[in-house]
This record gives sequence, C-alpha cells and structure tokens, in this order.
Amino acid sequence: MNSTRESSPSETGRRIIRRTRRFGLSALVVFLLAISMTSVLSCSESGEEGASGAGSAEKMKVVSTVSPITSLVENVGGTRIRLEGIVPEGVNSHTFEPAPSVATVLAEADLIVLNGLFLEEPSLEMARANRKAGAIILTLGDKAITRDQWVFDFSFPEGDGHPNPHLWTSPDLAIKYADLVRAELTALDPDNADYYAENFAKLEERLNDLDERIAAAANTIPPENRKLLTYHDSFPFFSTRYGFEIIGAVQPSDFSEPSAREVATLIDQVRETGVPAVFGSEVFPSPVMEQIAKEGGAKFVDQLRDDDLPGSHGDPGHSYMGLMASNIQIMVPALGGSADAMDGFDTGPVFEGESNALYPE
Repeated sequence: MNSTRESSPSETGRRIIRRTRRFGLSALVVFLLAISMTSVLSCSESGEEGASGAGSAEKMKVVSTVSPITSLVENVGGTRIRLEGIVPEGVNSHTFEPAPSVATVLAEADLIVLNGLFLEEPSLEMARANRKAGAIILTLGDKAITRDQWVFDFSFPEGDGHPNPHLWTSPDLAIKYADLVRAELTALDPDNADYYAENFAKLEERLNDLDERIAAAANTIPPENRKLLTYHDSFPFFSTRYGFEIIGAVQPSDFSEPSAREVATLIDQVRETGVPAVFGSEVFPSPVMEQIAKEGGAKFVDQLRDDDLPGSHGDPGHSYMGLMASNIQIMVPALGGSADAMDGFDTGPVFEGESNALYPE
C-alpha cells in the first residue's frame, strides 16, 4: 500500500513536466503547486495509518478492566500511554458483561491488562476474540501468585475451582501488579523504558509507605476486635497481611442474597465473636446486612469498597491509593482503633503532567 502511495506523486510529476515543456513558466507554477498538494495528501494518509497502529510517533494504547488496576497502570504509564478502563465503577465486576461496543476499544489496544483469576471472564473472552495481531493480554493475578497461594473462602469455594481474585487489597501484591505492568510496557515500548522505571520506583515507594501506615493503624485496634465480617470476600490477602480474622461474608459465591440459615449463622458469629462492626458496601447492597449487625449487637457500616474508587476521576483520592486509605479510615475506627497513621498520605498520581486515562462511570 505504501509503495502505491509513493509512486502516485511521481507519475503526476512526469505528466506535468511534459506539459511544462509545451506551455512554459505558467505550467511550471502549476506543477509546483501540484507537487505540494500531493505531498500534503501523502503525509495525511501516512498519518492516518500511524494513528491506527502502534507507530513510533503514537502513544501506546492500553486497555484495563477494574478501576484499581486502571489506577496502577495509569501511575506506571503516566503521560506516555493512552489508557482506557472498560469496567464501570459501581458495578459487580464478577458478573459484568461488556457492551458490544467495547470490542472496538479492545481491538485498538496494544496491551490489555486484566486481573485474571477468573474475575473478568466475559471481558477476557471478548479480548481474546477481538485483539489485533501482536496485542498482548496480561492477566496480573495469574502471574503475581502461584497456584499453591490461591485462597478459597465463603464467596469462592474450592469446589468451584475459582480462587479469590482480590489480590490488590494488599499493597505488597499491588506492587507486584505494578511491576508486571512496568515490564510489559517496557517490552512493548523500550524507548520509554526509563520513564516507566522511574514511575514504578516512585509508586513502589508510595505503596511501601501505604503498607507501613496500614500496619500501624491496624495495630491500634484491640486484638479481640481485629475481625472482619464483610459484604463480600474481598479482603483475604489484606487480612493475612495485617493480622485480621475474617469471620464471614454475606454474599455467597453465586452473588445472590444469603439463605435464612446463612443469615442466622452470621448473626451467631457476630454475637459469639463480639465484633463491633459489620461492613457493607454501596456496590453490593444487601438488605440483610443491617439485620445481621442489629441482631448481632454490632454497628453497621456501609461504606467499604474493593474496586470502586472514591470520588471522580481527577480528584486526588480517586486512585488505588485513595481506595485503600479510605477503607482504613472507615474500618479501623469502627473496630476501635485510630487511623491517624493515614494523615498526610498522598493519594495522588506519582507522575508529572496531566493524565489522559479514561475511567468509565
């Protein structure tokens, strides 16, 4: 195709030169104008072709799924990538079915980043069916831990074969996610390797700081209160990291309302353990959670999040780090501790410049 475009101006030139010999200077002026216009058109066509691919003059197109992952990719890729998330905030990412129009977004991507571990199966299936030649699909959870580190629980029973995929609720695993992203961006775009490495180093430092602050806040909770009963089994890696015991989750593996027997069991657990708070979420509304808390003698707190970032894109707290900081500021005081360790923590981006990331809402 390029060779055809290159030969066309030459043919035009030869024809005009023949006419120039007949008609003199005025024809020469026409010839020069024709060559100029042909060059402009040729450049325009070449520019359009570059925009549709991963040309060296174009920023790499990256597509991601849930917002915490989009935030981690955004911090590593910074201003050198075009980033678009495809799972809207405030939806159940386990059951989310992407619209047919998302296929076009995926088809343009050079890199598609998912959590994996069976979290976004419809999105993964669409990505495999529509990715362009050479595009990479990166499933972070499958690479961040080994199979023997998989966790099964109430919402993710071992019999179903699908492990708990919420690795990012532990900042040490978020660092692994970010490093996997850095490595893939570097392989696809080596010219910007130093930039991605610099951003990752800043993000790693920030996440290590976050890890230390969460540990300090958790240590202020009376040991007998370090128990979690949540709307969904989103915190197994978090609880292991910071010394919490998960006593249950309200949402079963099929994401329906719990049965009457399951509700009664959870109420008994709240009474027996004396846990001071039960944690719900706006994303997973459950009318029985308040009942469980009330009958168990605990406070009901319905503001916890696992993949719905606080605020709107552009707000400092609308980030993975803002998500974790918000959860600690909600969770720790409700369990009798102090979240003062989070004071002054920077939840904004680690890179300079204006982000062009798109977060669906």
